[in-house]
Amino acid sequence: MEDIIASISTSLSVGAISIVRVSGAGSVDLVDKIFSNDLKSKQSHTITYGYIIDNNEKIDEVLVSVFLAPKTYTKEDIVEINCHGGYATTNKVLQLLLDNGARLAQPGEFTKRAYLNGRIDLLEAEAISDLINSKTELTRKMAINGIEKKISNTIRELRDEIALILSNIEVNIDYPEYTDEVEITHNLIKENIKNFRNKINYILKKSKNNMLIKEGIKVGIFGRPNVGKSSLLNRLIEEDKAIVTNIEGTTRDIVEATCKIDDIVINLYDTAGIRKTDDVIEQIGVKKSLDILNNIDLAIIVLNGNEKLTEYDKELLDITKDKIRIIFINKDDLDKKIDIDNIDNIVYGNTLTEKGIDKLKSKILKVFDLEKITDEDLTFLSSARTISLLNKCSNIIDKVDNTITQDIPIDMIEIDIKEIWNLLGEITGDNYNDELIDKMFENFCLGK
Repeated sequence: MEDIIASISTSLSVGAISIVRVSGAGSVDLVDKIFSNDLKSKQSHTITYGYIIDNNEKIDEVLVSVFLAPKTYTKEDIVEINCHGGYATTNKVLQLLLDNGARLAQPGEFTKRAYLNGRIDLLEAEAISDLINSKTELTRKMAINGIEKKISNTIRELRDEIALILSNIEVNIDYPEYTDEVEITHNLIKENIKNFRNKINYILKKSKNNMLIKEGIKVGIFGRPNVGKSSLLNRLIEEDKAIVTNIEGTTRDIVEATCKIDDIVINLYDTAGIRKTDDVIEQIGVKKSLDILNNIDLAIIVLNGNEKLTEYDKELLDITKDKIRIIFINKDDLDKKIDIDNIDNIVYGNTLTEKGIDKLKSKILKVFDLEKITDEDLTFLSSARTISLLNKCSNIIDKVDNTITQDIPIDMIEIDIKEIWNLLGEITGDNYNDELIDKMFENFCLGK
């Protein structure tokens, strides 16, 4: 991180203002070369009016902000050039910086430097990315909680608990004569691990919900042909996106759409009717439907209320019995002939009159315990990376619990407990590897 990086930090388009950001030791001197006024004498956190100059030619009228280390986003010297928005002007300013010795920043490199210089941890870095990409008020609040270290503090408290157990084990092993210290026994470790497991499981439960809030709930709509799947999708998104006819097999490919229910994003997949067919194209659609079934959070099974269950209906109910699902009984305005009241999560309705649609929306949130979300619910993990690491901690806790019952020596158990401590450090970024860091920050936008 010895070089100077530069990038356009605002969206490159026609607009009032664009910001070109520069970071690194020597940033002020570099920008001073192409600026009409003296920047070297400016104090930190000041703005100076002037022109960007190229060989005595005025390129743009700008405001230049100077931020001196260490009180900056990257903890390095930062200069931000506020120029007029537009493609030609903004690119010209950036090109002048590159010609004078700066390097084009990689995606997320400013935030990466903030992390590597110790200003933020990995959870805060992820939260910054989430804030930029947030599409709902809930995801915005969740990201702010991450930036304010509320999530980091939760994980560090767990890590401190593990560190205390490890330190007591070390003292007992290395200095057994210190009788004032707590004597670590298998029963004491078992009790501590039990309390720790309860906290981990609680965080995991809440974190899975947070990930659904962040990524959206993936909902597949399934059923045999012509039961109203496409009509249901259209009702949920409140527009006619899917083609609806009375011809069986109309939907042959996956139709995707998005809607919001109480600020929760719902990613909908209207699938081809699942049935045996000789139509080659329809067969492909049926296969895609079955593939979607394995990659969703919730299955909505659509059945006709005015018909008895067919063999295809029964097969679909059987293959989804272990999935989180809701049964939507359509055409409730006709004589009821279906016999399915012994199954949970049933909603009766009608895609022609919209009857039952609001109940279905409420049921979707209820099955994931998302109908009443508090600010406290938004202070947990929300990425696949962090949840996976916490799941590994949970698995190791089970291993430790098992080894305790086998009366394994405590110094051997300590190895597994130390691994939990390391994994928690990976969540916050206190422990990391270069490959992980590079992969994570490449998903950021340029200039951030």
